[in-house]
Amino acid sequence: MTTTPRIAIIGGGPAGLMCARVLQGHGIAPTVYDADAAVDSRDTGGTLDLHADSGQIALEDAGLMDAFLASARVEGQAKSRRDHQGTVLAEFTPATGDRAAPEIDRGQLRTMLHEHLWPGTVRWGHELVKAAPLGKGVHRLEFANGASVEADLVIGADGTWSKVRPLLTDAVPEYLGVCFLDVRFDAVDTRHPEIAAIVGAGHMFANDCDGRAVIVQRNSNGVVRGYVSFRAELDWHVKAGVNLADRESVRSCLLREFSGWSSSMRPLLTDNDGDYVPRSFWALPAPLTWDRVPGVTLIGDSAHAMAPFGGHGANLALLDGAELAHAVSEEASLGKAVSRYEAAMFARSGELAMSSNTALERFFATTSPDAPHLPPDHAREHQDYEARAAEYRRRRAEDNAGSTRA
Repeated sequence: MTTTPRIAIIGGGPAGLMCARVLQGHGIAPTVYDADAAVDSRDTGGTLDLHADSGQIALEDAGLMDAFLASARVEGQAKSRRDHQGTVLAEFTPATGDRAAPEIDRGQLRTMLHEHLWPGTVRWGHELVKAAPLGKGVHRLEFANGASVEADLVIGADGTWSKVRPLLTDAVPEYLGVCFLDVRFDAVDTRHPEIAAIVGAGHMFANDCDGRAVIVQRNSNGVVRGYVSFRAELDWHVKAGVNLADRESVRSCLLREFSGWSSSMRPLLTDNDGDYVPRSFWALPAPLTWDRVPGVTLIGDSAHAMAPFGGHGANLALLDGAELAHAVSEEASLGKAVSRYEAAMFARSGELAMSSNTALERFFATTSPDAPHLPPDHAREHQDYEARAAEYRRRRAEDNAGSTRA
C-alpha cells in the first residue's frame, strides 16, 4: 500500500487486538477503540483452546507463540464425557508433545495481546454509538464520550452485537434456545476435591436425554469454570419465579430441574463460589455473506457469531484479524485488501458456523437413552488440526513464492 490509511478497529477483544498487532508488524498504525475502561476492567470469561490450524497460525504471524506457550496449559486439552449419573462414557488424554489445541484463559490472552501493542494503540472508554458513511469509503465514528474520528477503513471487531455490522448487512443474531448459568469453583483441589476429580485436567461434558447439561473446565490458578445448561426461553426465570440474584432461589430451581441426576454430580449444580451468572448464546445466520461496502469490514463474532461448540469462534477471530492485516499490507488498495480477506473468511467461517450450531442442537436434543449423542474423536480432531495447519502453511508458501516471481 503506497499511502498510510486511517484504520479504526472497533473492539479490543482478541480479534481486534490481533489485527492491530499484525498491522503494526507491517509498520501500519491502527487505532483500537473499546468501550471497556481498561484491558482488565471486567471478567471476560473462562478458557479457550487455540487450534493449530487457526488461532496458533495467527499467534505465529504476530510473533507471540512463545508468549502464548508461557501461559498455555497443554494438559488442559484433556476431555471426558459422562452421563447424568456420573458414568464415564469417553475420555481423551493428549499424547506427549500434542500441542494441537492448548488452553489459555480469555483474560490472559487479551492481556498478552494488549501488552504487545505499541503504547497508546487502544483508546479505552470509547463506546461506539454511530458510524456514518461520508463517501469514498470514509466513515465518521462517534463515541458515547463525545469523541469522534474519521477513518478510511473501519474494522468491526465488536462482537455479536456489533454496531458496525449494520453498515454491511441486516442480519441479526438469533437466540439458540439454551439457558447457560455460568458457575465458578475456586481453589478446586482443596475446597472442592470431588469436583476436581470429576473435571480432571481439562474439560468435562455431561448431559442427559432431556436437554440438560453441565460443561466445566479447568482454568488457571486452581479455578474450574463452566455452565449449567438447559433448554429454556429467554425469560425462563420469570416464568419459574426464580430470582437470579438469589443463589438459593437458583439452586432450588436447579435441583428440581436436574432431579434425575446422581448425588455425585449435584455439587456441580450447587457448590459454586459466587453467584450464578446468566449467559444467553446467540448466533448469526450461517453461512453469512454480504456485498462489498467500501471502507468497512468485520472480523470475529461481528462477522460470524456462532454456537460455542467446537471452540471455533475465538480461533477464527484471531485468524481473521491476522489475515486482514496481511491483506492490508500486501494489496495495492484497501478495497482489494478487504475483498481478498472477505473471500477467504466467507469460505472458511460459513461451514464451521453451521457445524458449531448443529453440534449445540444435537448436544441439547431430547433423545432416547438408547441413542445418545456420541462425543467426537478428539485424537482424530487434533490430527486434523495439525494436518490443516500444514496445508495452510503450504498454500501460503506457494502464494508467496508466486507473488515473488510475479
